[in-house]
Amino acid sequence: MAYRSRIVGPLLVALFGTAWTTPGTAQTLVLEHGADLGGVWTNSNPPGAGPWTIYSFSEDPPPLTEWGQTRFEASKPQRGPRGVPVAETDDLVYRCFPPGTPRIYLHPFPMEIVQTPGRVLIVYEYDHLVRQIYTDGRDHRTDLAPSWMGDSTGHWEGGTLVVETVNFNDRTWLDRRGVPHSDQLRLTERIRINEDGLLQIDMRMEDPVALREPWIAQRFYRKTDWSIQELMCMDNVTYRPFEDAVLEFEAE
Repeated sequence: MAYRSRIVGPLLVALFGTAWTTPGTAQTLVLEHGADLGGVWTNSNPPGAGPWTIYSFSEDPPPLTEWGQTRFEASKPQRGPRGVPVAETDDLVYRCFPPGTPRIYLHPFPMEIVQTPGRVLIVYEYDHLVRQIYTDGRDHRTDLAPSWMGDSTGHWEGGTLVVETVNFNDRTWLDRRGVPHSDQLRLTERIRINEDGLLQIDMRMEDPVALREPWIAQRFYRKTDWSIQELMCMDNVTYRPFEDAVLEFEAE
């Protein structure tokens, strides 16, 4: 089990010097790429969205292979129809491991998109994770071990940022109800501002080991004036509820 603390305080010092651009630089980026995706974005579920949108990308799980179905049935998620108490779950986020991509989009925390020449950064408030999407034409790295969030490269098609992410480990889930994936997962995202002014992310998840067919999904975000804050995870080894600490102090 893990505890996440969201601390609202002064704006953090910029980690990347290029994150804050002058109006002229921002205009140059828009002209270069055809779109300005920059800013802080928060979840915006469409009208009529079902309760499943807080834990998955579709009401029903995608068609799974025998390998995928076996792992799905063995999982003990904390969310969804098969949800168990936190103390019984085997969901690794409750042990402070990253949720992976694209699952991180299902967690109810904002994210900030920062555009720089040759690179787009997505800074997630959740665990302060950062994705670097290289748009300078480079290939995927081949010298890296499989990772939690994957290796992302992208290119622009007009006003749409097309992102391909590979090189995942197989320890995360695709959603919060336990849909598994293998290290063969390939995620393609098309990110754009739609006609309603929302950030729209169209996703295609392909995994010949776990999925019998690609899983197609969408997420929507609205712009907010929120500033990304610190959020950290503390596992059972270091975390004690505040009330326990107070009782111990008073006992002394």
